[in-house]
Amino acid sequence: MAPALDLDELVEYFTLHPDEHDQLRNKTGATRLGFALVLKHVLWQARFPVGISDLPDNAIEFVARQVGVPGTEMGSYDWNSRQSKRHRTEIREATGFRPCSVADADTLTAWLSEGIARTDRNPDLVREHLLARCRDDKIEPPTPERIGRIVGPALHRAEQRQHIEVRDRIPSAVAGRILALIEHLGAEDEVAEGSDESALATIRSDPGNVSLKTTTEEVDKLKAVRAIGLPPQVFADVAPKIVNAWRARAAVEAPSHLRLHPEQTTLSLLAALLYCRERELTDTLVDLLIATVQRINARADKKVVDLFVSDLKKVSGKENILYKITEAVLEEPDGIVRDVVYPAVGGMDTLTDLLHEYKAKGSTFRQHKQRVFKASYTNHYRRGMIDLISALEFRSTNTTHRPVLDALELIKR
Repeated sequence: MAPALDLDELVEYFTLHPDEHDQLRNKTGATRLGFALVLKHVLWQARFPVGISDLPDNAIEFVARQVGVPGTEMGSYDWNSRQSKRHRTEIREATGFRPCSVADADTLTAWLSEGIARTDRNPDLVREHLLARCRDDKIEPPTPERIGRIVGPALHRAEQRQHIEVRDRIPSAVAGRILALIEHLGAEDEVAEGSDESALATIRSDPGNVSLKTTTEEVDKLKAVRAIGLPPQVFADVAPKIVNAWRARAAVEAPSHLRLHPEQTTLSLLAALLYCRERELTDTLVDLLIATVQRINARADKKVVDLFVSDLKKVSGKENILYKITEAVLEEPDGIVRDVVYPAVGGMDTLTDLLHEYKAKGSTFRQHKQRVFKASYTNHYRRGMIDLISALEFRSTNTTHRPVLDALELIKR
């Protein structure tokens, strides 16, 4: 049975209006109650009920009281009789609802393919939009099988139209470079497709761990994608989730399978892959830039800390040592440091430890760390970092960051 309705819903959807009472004048018993319930159900759900199971129990009792017929009479209503079919005809004339014709189905398919299906490929969501349109146009919803025959072609037609539109936005020279990624290489083609040396396999591959080698590889991938010259607005009116779906297909299909599609489909799938990979590779390079700088800094920091810690011996009682030095110097102002100061503090080693402790706390530590940082960059990371920075374009509307942008431009020059 259908779930019970609350009082507000009963009043809103199952209250009979005067003109609806007029349609019951020549009807009695189960016929009277059945007609009234079917009429109100159509106005409520925009479809005819299949049987009594579509009607909430409290709705039956609510309407029964209005028409003066016991609710139990509804069990005698014949849902497949000629009389019930006449009731449907009367209700259609009164409400304006009509069965879904072939022309209606064609109109709905065209509407879906030109609108909803261009932005959403989920059949269930497209089906919901279809049913909502049927309600607005007072078309009785088709059977589930017929809905499938409307939604399926609409999705296919929308996708094919988008493939053609994308193909038409790609210059012929660019299209040639895209199709070259999956060119037939002869008898050894299938082996070549799976090799790491093919351009498509390289573009589709994931980055490795943070290293100079990974940076160089990702920069080369980005250069290879940009060299194809895909127009930036090629997917201007294509929903991002559809572009991502095409990218996912191109990422897993073998070149031999991609070649089997119509040309417009192949171009769209590969273009989506290149379009998304350019952005993914840019994000990867930004992450690598940050991670590399952090790695250089962390290694320099650790190296300098280890060096200073190995030399550092913390000296206690510094105020007492200062007092002893002051007292000894005042007693013998003309004395020799070795004879006056060293004995007062406990030997030259104490003064050496004090000097190391001061250097570890002062600017000497930062300066030494900067030298180690610079040496690490110059001797190992310089080439990769220059390529990485050159591959990226840095922008900021915050004037506070202008010096950083100027520094990056200087590095590029």
